[in-house]
Amino acid sequence: MTSFQDFGLADPISRALKEENYVTPTPIQAQTIPIAITGRDVIGIAQTGTGKTASFALPILHRLLENRIKPQPKTCRVLVLSPTRELSGQILESFNAYGRHIKLTSALTIGGVPMGRQVRSLMQGVDVLVATPGRLLDMVQGNALKLGQVEFLVLDEADRMLDMGFINDIRKIVAKLPAKRQTLFFSATMPKDIADLAEQMLQNPARVAVTPVASTVERITQKILQVDHSAKPAILAQILKTEQVNRALVFTRTKHGADKVVKGLVKAGIPAEAIHGNKSQNHRERVLAAFRTGDIRTLVATDIAARGIDVDGISHVINFDLTNVPETYVHRIGRTARAGADGTAISLVAGGEELGYLRDIEKLIRVTLPKEDRRTPGHQQRPAAAAPSQHRPARSGSHGHNPRSNDAAPGSKGPRRRRRPGGGMPQSDRHEAGRHEQSRPSQNAKGEGIQGVAFLHRESRPAQNQPRRDQRPQRS
Repeated sequence: MTSFQDFGLADPISRALKEENYVTPTPIQAQTIPIAITGRDVIGIAQTGTGKTASFALPILHRLLENRIKPQPKTCRVLVLSPTRELSGQILESFNAYGRHIKLTSALTIGGVPMGRQVRSLMQGVDVLVATPGRLLDMVQGNALKLGQVEFLVLDEADRMLDMGFINDIRKIVAKLPAKRQTLFFSATMPKDIADLAEQMLQNPARVAVTPVASTVERITQKILQVDHSAKPAILAQILKTEQVNRALVFTRTKHGADKVVKGLVKAGIPAEAIHGNKSQNHRERVLAAFRTGDIRTLVATDIAARGIDVDGISHVINFDLTNVPETYVHRIGRTARAGADGTAISLVAGGEELGYLRDIEKLIRVTLPKEDRRTPGHQQRPAAAAPSQHRPARSGSHGHNPRSNDAAPGSKGPRRRRRPGGGMPQSDRHEAGRHEQSRPSQNAKGEGIQGVAFLHRESRPAQNQPRRDQRPQRS
């Protein structure tokens, strides 16, 4: 397919696409849309930024138009699950844009905001509901939503939901859905747990795969700066002052680290903001809007919070902390060099365990990245946290769980928070991505989740004076 007109989409959808200046479909769209229109289940392997949203939204809207019925109260016809608030909001915006001539009813159900408005939005029923898994289960258990009328299920960024500990929530949700439905399943990688989940959820699916995870965009200039760990803040500030930066996205491994980097940049006279799971939803929306308009040119983010950031004009991606998941490196730098533009990806590598991470990345992308040594002569590097033989080998899609912080990359050693007097986990530290001990035995960080919810899962409320989760035996 070389044009959106070749898909035979309903006229109201075609008109909306023309208004959005959609002309030529991306590879994932060209392969997925004709299959999905027929009603067949689809497994799509594609990275963020390849046009996945249109590839599932357009055929679903077309099929909704073929069978226009009024949703029953407290139900939805289309359920889209995504890992983060930002990505969920962008998916809903896309549905509303493509369906602007359809009189589409839609709603957003995400954590981090009051639940009352979301409950009211579902009272009359909606055509399309986009949700994060934890908040969706709260709505179901609070009798604000019934899943028995779902005709279309979409799982977007399935591998990231596995990383965030959502897999058990997803299984609970799927168990409440009708067996007769169309399921569209998208993931950047296909680790065994995700493959098993897809096998349980889909019936005779078509498999579509584009943009292998090991690829990096040719228009991105990648380089490694070998630095002293203590010099990272000063070198980051120097890069932002001397490079021709339009917008810069800086990645840290932890939420605390993101805040610390922002403080250092502001002190150096460089305006910057952070986005991560501890920030309120209003803050996150305000900062993202300012980043899109260019009012803020430097955004510091964790991997989970950055999921769903789709902003054109990012000229630089800077890895302040190098990720220990090689596939995540590819996702990070893919935020730049979009729409035919050039981009720069700079990674600050402080030796020790980060050298092991770098070797894994180079093995995955099959490229030896150019390196520039900016270490102080004679400086003694800090010893690695693990012996070389203990470095995690390069992976082809497996995903681990970090029990300390959902914003730390899986397997990394994020900061351990001090426990409050009186025992138990503070309310501010509960979050949607780590509510179940079964998936995250010692979750201590607040992430993409729920604040001020009146009816949380029972197992997410630890009793006072209860032992730390990481001191209790892990349940099988």
